[in-house]
Amino acid sequence: MASAPAPHRRDRAVRAAVSQSLLSPDRPVAALLDTEGVRASAAALRAAFAAVTDAPVLHAFAVKASPLVPVLRLLYEEGLGAEVASPGELALASAAGVPPHLTVLDSPAKTAAELREALALGIAVNADNPQELARLDALVPAAAAPPPLGLRVNAQVGGGSIDAMSTATDTSKFGVGLRDPGARAWIVRAFLDRPWLTRLHTHSGSQGVPLARMAAGVRAVYELAEEINAAAGRRQVDTVDIGGGLPVNFASDEETPTYEAYARLLAAEVPGLFDGRYGLVTEFGRSLLARHGTVLARVEYTKTTGARPIAVTHAGVQVAARTVYAPGSWPLRIAVYDAEGRPKGGPAVDQDVAGPACFAGDLLAAARPLPLLEPGDVVAALDTGAYYFAHHYAYNSLVRPGVYGWTTRPDGSVRFATVRPPQSVAEIVAEAGGDLRDALVRE
Repeated sequence: MASAPAPHRRDRAVRAAVSQSLLSPDRPVAALLDTEGVRASAAALRAAFAAVTDAPVLHAFAVKASPLVPVLRLLYEEGLGAEVASPGELALASAAGVPPHLTVLDSPAKTAAELREALALGIAVNADNPQELARLDALVPAAAAPPPLGLRVNAQVGGGSIDAMSTATDTSKFGVGLRDPGARAWIVRAFLDRPWLTRLHTHSGSQGVPLARMAAGVRAVYELAEEINAAAGRRQVDTVDIGGGLPVNFASDEETPTYEAYARLLAAEVPGLFDGRYGLVTEFGRSLLARHGTVLARVEYTKTTGARPIAVTHAGVQVAARTVYAPGSWPLRIAVYDAEGRPKGGPAVDQDVAGPACFAGDLLAAARPLPLLEPGDVVAALDTGAYYFAHHYAYNSLVRPGVYGWTTRPDGSVRFATVRPPQSVAEIVAEAGGDLRDALVRE
């Protein structure tokens, strides 16, 4: 994984965003994405797994981490496919030009129509449960040559420090629980009864899950693949989808853990999976993008209440819902700049960085030691390239910020490309049924 933007590069991008009026009194929030950093992370991911296996590896980016078409296109150009979990995500991947054979459909609630579409397009599908397998039983005969089909297994190796992100607990809603009574025998039988079932899928990692536990989940599913193939007397399971979930260090610029460290750990813990007999699929998302995103917000007002300085900004729950509602699990680093976009110095003062939404908990940071903020200053929420500005929360009908990819030219200047334009108030009205205002009062 590539390192986060060096502070001087990020500082240059912030200064340029202010000077080029991407952030201004009329547009007080903007999101920046370091495209050079994204490319480097994609390259690091490919290299890490190429170093431990000669077998084919599809790195399918988890679209949920950043459902923005230009981002998906950038990653496709860097050799990645797409992991989708809804018709909307599939449509976004298709719009980005990701071909069906590089697309994987995962979801615990696929409709029959979604399954039919995936089979018709040639998209790989991981079934979540026995009832979904029964649906595929009825659909597969109609497919002349079905795409790769697999079954998601919950290795039940335990959770991490964030309960909501833990997908391998005993009661996780995802997949078939491998350690449940009778489940292992049922899974083996399900494969033997379905020659077209050729993949196993698991996802035991996410933010807060240690690498050793992630590796244990992969090892459990590899051992299951070996058991199925032995029972079948052939290599029926030819591909293992190990999911994603590499944690991100949100505490500093230090890049840890890395894709290289994870790939080496897997190769050491599950050597049989990397000896060339099995194809691999990965589904990383957050770890590819998080470090390369920055949300900028102007400080509108400052005040002191109960002896606590408070800076009221235009970035809060609408761009950082996880941080606002669960700050202990999703803390964000904050950098501050003056009105010209230059790094701001001065003595650190404990202060709140508040958002614009109308509830008391709308805070990006509480009692955070920072140079004392003033109206017109710029607050930067770091490490927000995944699951932040791409997932707008429409509290108070706040507009979605513009998203801009940035690169550095050879002369050191910064070039921006619009990824998503700022939302207008007129668009908010249209989405809220503005042309249907009399719908409830007509007889």
